[in-house]
Amino acid sequence: MNNFDYQNPTRILFGEGEIANIKNAIPQGAKVLVLYGGGSIKANGVYQQVVDALAGFEWLELSGISPNPKYDELMPAVELIKRENIDFLLAVGGGSVADGTKFIAAAAKFEGDDPWDILAKRAPVTDALPLGTILTLPATGSEANGNSVVTRGTDKLSFNSPLVYPAFSVLDPTTTYTLPARQVANGVVDAFVHTIEQYLTYPVNSPIQDRFAESLLLTLIEEGPKAMADVGKPAEEQNYDVRANVMWAATLALNTLIGKGVPQDWATHMIGHELTATLGLDHAQTLAIILPSLMNEQREGKREKLLQFGERVWNITEGDESTRIDATIAKTREFFETMQVKTRISDYGFGAESVDKIIDQLERHGMTKLGERGDIDIAKSRAIVEAAV
Repeated sequence: MNNFDYQNPTRILFGEGEIANIKNAIPQGAKVLVLYGGGSIKANGVYQQVVDALAGFEWLELSGISPNPKYDELMPAVELIKRENIDFLLAVGGGSVADGTKFIAAAAKFEGDDPWDILAKRAPVTDALPLGTILTLPATGSEANGNSVVTRGTDKLSFNSPLVYPAFSVLDPTTTYTLPARQVANGVVDAFVHTIEQYLTYPVNSPIQDRFAESLLLTLIEEGPKAMADVGKPAEEQNYDVRANVMWAATLALNTLIGKGVPQDWATHMIGHELTATLGLDHAQTLAIILPSLMNEQREGKREKLLQFGERVWNITEGDESTRIDATIAKTREFFETMQVKTRISDYGFGAESVDKIIDQLERHGMTKLGERGDIDIAKSRAIVEAAV
């Protein structure tokens, strides 16, 4: 196992009714800005719970944070914060709202000329407003890490800072009861690939991290289809435990614990980001497209972990190594398809003409040495994308 430095300061308030307890988690006297997306929180009752919990606080709200949060829609929040002297941010929604809020938290305190430099030029984050989150869509793990992804034009870029870890996050599984099938499926796939990126690399004698990751993968495989089966059912017919297990698995997939002391990949995400930026596909859709192709392209470098993944997660033990690796990749693709997430670029109406655009974006963003060994160059990326068409 490799050396590591681990700390996660985010307080987790897990379970039904926990939104009410944000009043004890937000500093008394804070002036709060509530940020959310398109308004679904008003339809599902979450907004009213927030209003009730904020009784006694001075607070404002700003809606309109879209999936794959956009720089231009986030900057008005920065202006509002400065104008109104906001000192605490509350993100209510999925990972995109949390990601956007993290960027807003950093941008509001940024001392340079252009906050976009935090993403485009890796300008250091030296200060940020404190924030909390109320999660309504389990997927990204953004509720318990310092990561943020923001889009500007065709640039989808990320930054990471310990200063934007949420002070607290509320995980109430009942907030997910009204999610449509597409969002439930995307969330499960996203969490699955987050786990894979930290697991499917090469062995470093880290059995605790490996088995922790495998337990998350098995949980998502078991509970994901059950959550899909509950879509559209009234609240009284929902399986609370299924929703709770999916929600907690998604958080643990990227609260950084399983990635400590082990090599990490993230090439699927980096290539996937360019599919979102150029083709407009959902983040999880791009991961489902790229991962099987990347697993095949990198099958030699990942051989030992692919075989372990196949045996421990998919129960694949028959045949020679090549046959077992083929079966492991096929089972992974089959799982995504079972979750109703298609795994080919062509499934979404795009063809080989999109390959050059995606590769050009990777090259422009300097993504020329991807993977746990830095051996996925532009030629390999092209082979991965071409095989995914």
